[in-house]
Order: sequence, then structure tokens, then C-alpha cells
Amino acid sequence: MEFKHTPIMLKEVIENLNIKDNGVYVDGTLGGAGHSSEILKHLSKDGTLIGIDRDKDALEASHNRLKDYDNVRYIWGRHEDMKDILENINIHNVDGILLDLGVSSYQLDEATRGFSYTKEALLDMRMNKEQELTAKEVVNKYSKEQLEKIFFEYGEENFSKRIASRIVEEREKKEIETTSELCDIIRSAVPKNKNAIDSFKRIFQALRIEVNGELKELEKAIIDGVDLLNKGGRYCIITFHSLEDRIVKNTFTNLAGKCICPKDFPVCVCNPKSYGKVITRKPIIPTEQEQVENPRSKSAKLRVFEKI
Repeated sequence: MEFKHTPIMLKEVIENLNIKDNGVYVDGTLGGAGHSSEILKHLSKDGTLIGIDRDKDALEASHNRLKDYDNVRYIWGRHEDMKDILENINIHNVDGILLDLGVSSYQLDEATRGFSYTKEALLDMRMNKEQELTAKEVVNKYSKEQLEKIFFEYGEENFSKRIASRIVEEREKKEIETTSELCDIIRSAVPKNKNAIDSFKRIFQALRIEVNGELKELEKAIIDGVDLLNKGGRYCIITFHSLEDRIVKNTFTNLAGKCICPKDFPVCVCNPKSYGKVITRKPIIPTEQEQVENPRSKSAKLRVFEKI
């Protein structure tokens, strides 16, 4: 299947990266290289782009798309490990970083990956197909309490307990193997007067986040990235749900030097250190036209931090 990718808020990302033609830039979620191809247009032969992705299909597709550029380095890995990755290739400072979080259009559209509730597939959901943990293992091996926790915390699902209980009941009869089997179970657990599709979305999101550990090291990726930036360098992060956005917002705010003392303290005693400034007090969102042309952009938010 062709690795199709429509870069979200492309114009806004490029504007906020403040690209220097001889700079070093990191795309920590390379995907189909939609954003990276535009970044490269703004770089001279003296500039460098480092593309990181945990999905080997994405790396192969991006390599084909960017085959006319010789100032790109492709690295199989996780954006959470970017500091170690860059040190391994003797790069200690960069001028800009982009993270486009969440699942790619290719991963959603490729039925065999099991990310979509609309397509029949084995329960997989691995961004890195070489890791061991799959959605099938989570659904069939996690305790009822563990399932409730991830459905509520990662999916913000109101019927987490009912759905977790029904999963445990059904897996005692037979192993739950496919996306359609899981959807049938979710549908049976949700009250008849509620839209089951909303629960499909939230449960599949929760499972995907758990399988890929998407939130566990996001704060680390942000802090490490800011540490890597040169003075004036920008960190752009696109999120797609409130859990990611909250982590990005709070981490950027803390790195800007927000006081964390209790409000009733007469003076600040935490002495926060500022590493830069938040460029986006409110997140940038796609234009109405982009949301119409690319419905998957509707929930996207872009936040930007600048190193000082």
C-alpha cells in the first residue's frame, strides 16, 4: 500500500520553525515525510535534516519521497530517544524539532495494522512491528482493573468498567482476535441510547496509546528536545487529543519558568529556571478550509516553544 500522508498545518509548522538555510533540524515523527519535504526546500546543501521514525515502512516511504536530497539522515528509533540517537551520530545541538504525534494516515488506512475500528484486522496496533506487545495481548491478558484504567485514562471513556467487564467475560469463552470482535463487544457493553462509535474511537485510542507507550515518555522527549536546541531554536509539536496536548502545554509552561509554589505562599521559593518562552499561549489550529479538505486535521493543535 502507498504511504499517503497529508501534512497537517504545513504552512504554520514551516513558519514557526523559523528555518535557517544552514541549520540542523529533526523530524522526530518522519512518517510519510510530508513536513520534512517542505523543510528541505528551505535548507541549503549546508543544512541537515534528521528523520526519526519507529515504523520501518515509514522510513522506506520517506526515503523514496526524499531521494533527490542528500542532506537527510534516516534513523529507525523513537522520538523519546532522540537525545541518545543524536549523540550517537555526533550531533549535540539542533536548530529546530518537529513532532507530529499520533497515528499516521497510512497506519489507519492499512487494514493489516489493526489501528482502525472501521477495518477488519487482527488486533495489532504496533507502530514498531518488531516490538512484542500488541493490542491482542492487552485485550486478552490485562486484568479487568488494568483495562478499566487504560480505557478511562487514555480513552476518557465513561463506560470503561462496563466495557472492561464485558471483554473479560467474552475472552473466557474464546480469545479476542480481531477489530470487529472487539467492536461487537464494545457495542454490547454501551447503553442502547448511546452512540457506540464514540466508544469505538476512545477504546481504540486507549489501546493504541498503551501498546506504543505514547504518553509515558512524552515529557522526557520534550525536555530532552529543548536541551538539544540552540539559542533561538524552535520546538513544534502537533497533538491530536487532550491527553497529549495537556502534557505538551504543561511541560512547555514549566520549561518557560512557571512558579510551582502553592498559591498561598507570599513569595516564590521554588526559583524556577527558564529555558525559553512559549510562543503559542493558545494552540494554533487548522483553518476551516484545511479541516474541510482533511477531516483528520480537525482535532489537531500546534504548540511552539523557543529556546533562549
